[in-house]
Amino acid sequence: MHITKEAVLHVPKSQMSYVYDRTTLHMRVRSKKAEVEQATLRIGDPFLWAEGGLDGGNLGGANASGWIGAKNLPMRLEYSDELFDYWFAEVEPQNKRSRYMFILENAKEKIIYGERRVVTLGGTQDHAALQEIGNCFCFPYLHNIDVPDAPAWANNMIWYQIYPDRFNNGDPSLNPKDVLPWGSMEINSSYVYTGGDIPGILAKLDYLQDLGITGLYFCPVFTAPTNHRYDTVDYFTVDPILGTNAQFRELVDAAHARGMKVMMDAVFNHIGVGSEQWQDVVRNGADSKYSDWFYIKEFPVWPREHSQLDGRYLNYETFGFVTDMPKLNTENPQCRSFLLEVARFWIEDMDCDAWRLDVANEVDHVFWRDFKKVVRKAKKDSYILGEIWHDAMPWLRGEQFDAVMNYPLTDAIMNFFIFQRTTAEEFKFAVNRANGAYPRNITEMSFNLLESHDTSRVMGIAEGDMLKVKMAYAYMFTNSGSPCIYQGGEYGLDGIRGNGLEHNRECMPWDNPERQNIDLWQFIKKLIRVRKDHLDFTKTDVTWVYAEGHMIAYAKGDTLMVFNKGPEAELRVSDEWIGQHTELLTDTALELNEINLIPAHSIMFLQSWCAY
Repeated sequence: MHITKEAVLHVPKSQMSYVYDRTTLHMRVRSKKAEVEQATLRIGDPFLWAEGGLDGGNLGGANASGWIGAKNLPMRLEYSDELFDYWFAEVEPQNKRSRYMFILENAKEKIIYGERRVVTLGGTQDHAALQEIGNCFCFPYLHNIDVPDAPAWANNMIWYQIYPDRFNNGDPSLNPKDVLPWGSMEINSSYVYTGGDIPGILAKLDYLQDLGITGLYFCPVFTAPTNHRYDTVDYFTVDPILGTNAQFRELVDAAHARGMKVMMDAVFNHIGVGSEQWQDVVRNGADSKYSDWFYIKEFPVWPREHSQLDGRYLNYETFGFVTDMPKLNTENPQCRSFLLEVARFWIEDMDCDAWRLDVANEVDHVFWRDFKKVVRKAKKDSYILGEIWHDAMPWLRGEQFDAVMNYPLTDAIMNFFIFQRTTAEEFKFAVNRANGAYPRNITEMSFNLLESHDTSRVMGIAEGDMLKVKMAYAYMFTNSGSPCIYQGGEYGLDGIRGNGLEHNRECMPWDNPERQNIDLWQFIKKLIRVRKDHLDFTKTDVTWVYAEGHMIAYAKGDTLMVFNKGPEAELRVSDEWIGQHTELLTDTALELNEINLIPAHSIMFLQSWCAY
């Protein structure tokens, strides 16, 4: 079998070639699945040449063959998907600079994969081809400033997402007019309120600490006309029906006293129509000092009453087709300065620790580069998380975001455990793609979730099947990056209300024991404790042991995870495998022979204790 050369791929300065830390480069190369038996990274200093000296600077010409700086390093198969294998190596480059090529081989063929051409080895020109620096990829220099600088605390958090209006009512005097009773089913409008507030969140910090939460992620708290507040009208002021800036600062301080970080949520892509800036444009048209803050096609921006506008046919650009959310022009210097001051204020003056950035992919990259500089200056160990649902590599090169919300992993988990649309092997491939999509130092900082205010409730999708939900949570908690629980997820809120309508933003059932799934709450609390006790869960390296039928088994470090979502026990793991991997089973809670007696609907973390 010859190597399919057109399937081989390497992209410099990407997730395939990147700085991991101050001394280490990571390299990946792709080949067609099951074709390559051995991969080698040939890498070295580009200025080491024959004749015993350093080259004068021109590298001897593009086709020079006197390069002696290269060494061969074996690569390992990192992961596979349906079509490809991905090979991985880490290297500490001599003098921090590198030229490199890849040697791929099987029983039939051996090739060099270089930047400019593929060379088949086995002839008289092999030596020259291996020294041909002109055919090498280049990593010019490993600069310390290019090393991703996400804060160390961000790689093993337990996040909890709070939707303020629906979390807890701590001060009824803050309630807006016509507030609905807590737990009301009439909540399918963005313009109704149930009275959740900052004093209510403060009153539940002990509950969150007892659960094991280490980070609070708040949906927007800024003044806005809706309960979701993604149509902000005043970025510098807490919505009065939630409390005051002073009360929010008290909440931040109380969270910090419990060892919790605080992540804010803000929209810099668009603003609410009630904002001072937009209303000035409505009144003054092209003469407004804010007219260039927006993408305006024609004046007046509202040729008729706002309520009569059709989002598809507007005189201004918006988020989607939402008339109430005019899009901000972050290329305008004044608009840019205003938003960057917002970023600084909540990190420096209010002492928050992180930003989650809504609709981050629709804002220009230059703004995000400036944003990071401002935020890092305000607090050097702050964390920046982007909401991007697709491939986010352009935002994750070290100068913009530390991580993104890991929706590809969400999809993989939901399709396998909840929808049961995919096979075990397809699940393995999907997880592999998610874990390999970015540099490892980015994946380590990922924000993992099953549900949020933007998605359906996992319990509702599972139609109340507790075993499915437990397995989904358990799998998420064994991944690198940090898991997040959306408020009420620990109680199994399903988002299904009395009339059959779905609503994922319902009130927390603090005083309604019938809606508190204590079994699931205890399970998630236990998962949090197990994750904190087993750092293997946070590692990026995964060794797949088995992925067939209803069962998956994989190892991370010294821990073996086994999931059987089938209705019957499955005798799948062979005695031969046990003999080859006994190091994974030392000091476990299970005897060796019990690995072959995996019960139906089981979750087992060997070297732990959790079996269901």
